[in-house]
Amino acid sequence: MKKDGTNTKMHFPTEFDAILDRIANIDPVGYDKSRNYIDGAVSYLSPYISRGVISTKFVYQQLLKRNFHPNKILKFIQELAWRDYWQQVWIAKGDAINSDLKNIQTPVVAYGISKNLANARTGIEAVDKSIDELYNSGYVHNHLRMYVASIACNISHNHWKHPAKWMYYHLLDADWASNALSWQWVAGANSNKKYYANQENVNTYCYTKQTNTFLDIPYEDFEKLEIPDALLSTEILELKTPLTKSKQITINKDLPTLIYNFYNLDPLWKNELTANRVLLLEPSHFEEYPISQNTINFLIGLSKNIENIQIFVGEFNALKTSYNIDDIYYKEHPLNNHYQGNETERDWMFSVNGYYRSFFAFWKKCKKEIIF
Repeated sequence: MKKDGTNTKMHFPTEFDAILDRIANIDPVGYDKSRNYIDGAVSYLSPYISRGVISTKFVYQQLLKRNFHPNKILKFIQELAWRDYWQQVWIAKGDAINSDLKNIQTPVVAYGISKNLANARTGIEAVDKSIDELYNSGYVHNHLRMYVASIACNISHNHWKHPAKWMYYHLLDADWASNALSWQWVAGANSNKKYYANQENVNTYCYTKQTNTFLDIPYEDFEKLEIPDALLSTEILELKTPLTKSKQITINKDLPTLIYNFYNLDPLWKNELTANRVLLLEPSHFEEYPISQNTINFLIGLSKNIENIQIFVGEFNALKTSYNIDDIYYKEHPLNNHYQGNETERDWMFSVNGYYRSFFAFWKKCKKEIIF
């Protein structure tokens, strides 16, 4: 923390050595008690996990190498497992996660986002500050993401999908499974009840002292709360990815070609191979899941950790046919189902896979593989 109060960890370096240094300095013990506070001991690793630079398994293994006993860091391990769980749901359910997964969200009066929420003018100081931080840094503390989602869905009564895409657009750790399924969890579409946080809760974890806001009510009053005037006006945001035109790349046909993308920027993946290494940015992908210029810059910065990486802006089939590529390798991901070639598995913390209706059913299986 700088003298001016700026959180230096909200800056996300792209150099791999700096990422390793961040892993080496996380406090998984302190995380347990402080994670919900805005200044808590969170890891700030999510942008690197989401971009596939590191995996949950890699982080877990590094912690064990530091001789942390699993009992002392179980909550941190569990939070890593949440990320794997959302991925397993995406693998199992595919495009079904783009719609209300378990329950129909109700009530829904609009399919956009409150203008004052998108413009950081809700009147809830901590929330408005977090949205400004989202635009500036590409990061929001998880607890504040829940506050924002609750205001968007449960108080403004907007359907979860457009606000979720808005947040995804700006996040450096944009991961559609974690984002969409978490928003649905808050909205009651992927959970048994909606999530609410009142002003007392916000004040406690964000160190504010606000009163007389639309959140300053008992929990039992939320279900009958009318949409506050500040949130009534909604809009559909135009979210477009600022992709540049593709440049000519060079492919050595005598070598295998490794495909990297928005979800795989692992500099250690098959680094023993002499190969063509191509970062594939498909316009169709970013049309469906748009991201901001800030996220593009982060993506390009991370790709520089991969030796001799070349960038191709275009579809997979265009790359394959234009350069007559046959020996292709790529990592498994739900958005890579149209790829052709040799698929390699992603790294997981545990061997547990498949769909579990609840995280805790999934976690119960995972815990059996932890050596205490």
